[in-house]
Amino acid sequence: MKTLYGGSLGLASASPVEPGGPVRYIVGKQWVGYSAPPNPDAIDHMDHVAFVTSNIVRLREYLIRKGVTVPAIEKRADHSLSITVADPEGHPIEFIKRGKVEVPASPDSTVSRHMIQVGFLVHNRDAEDHFYRDLLGFRLYWHGGMQPGATDWVAMQVPDGTDWLEYMLNHPDHPDLRLMGVLSHISLGVADMKKAQATLEAHGWKPHGGEKAQMGKDGKWRLNLFDSDLTRIELMEFKPVEKPCCANFTGPHPSE
Repeated sequence: MKTLYGGSLGLASASPVEPGGPVRYIVGKQWVGYSAPPNPDAIDHMDHVAFVTSNIVRLREYLIRKGVTVPAIEKRADHSLSITVADPEGHPIEFIKRGKVEVPASPDSTVSRHMIQVGFLVHNRDAEDHFYRDLLGFRLYWHGGMQPGATDWVAMQVPDGTDWLEYMLNHPDHPDLRLMGVLSHISLGVADMKKAQATLEAHGWKPHGGEKAQMGKDGKWRLNLFDSDLTRIELMEFKPVEKPCCANFTGPHPSE
């Protein structure tokens, strides 16, 4: 993990929030945490996804009124407040009210300072839409598929920002470890893929196999990297340079 996140991607590391918690790699104001999986035989190595909220007390009260099972608010060592719920398909979703503790500054040589997307396997789009769109206020950003007329990916932007959650549709109920690593992924935004790749190469990374820059169906340049547990780390340009397939974008694009 350190070779990819701290080396190739040039991300600063930070201590765990709680003793024994995951080592964190800083992406601007966000972070990715890694630790040994509780179950070494688990196929999905994405533990959970977290979103920031400005008022966790009101959010908890609102979710309870809507019939969502919500635990008590947990206070962390960094003075943040947290609740974790399950979405309709059982994905753990954490909501955090940030504390006052500052995260380490990103080095000048870091590849990205903005995690723009997280994606995971979804079987029932309608159920997920009810939770993310109807209850939480996420909005459609883009959708597309490998073949004309198909919808294999649905990008749902957060209510008050440009980051999004991606439904990965039309896959087997029980994918193997390699496919699940492709589906459960994060995307790090970059302004210029050529510059991002040059930074990777300056850190010792070399293009190989499927790890190479390519044009996505959404008209954005991307480059897939895979960590040691086969989880996909996707570099993606903030804005499209070609007309997207399938549908037009319906929301603002992210930036640095």
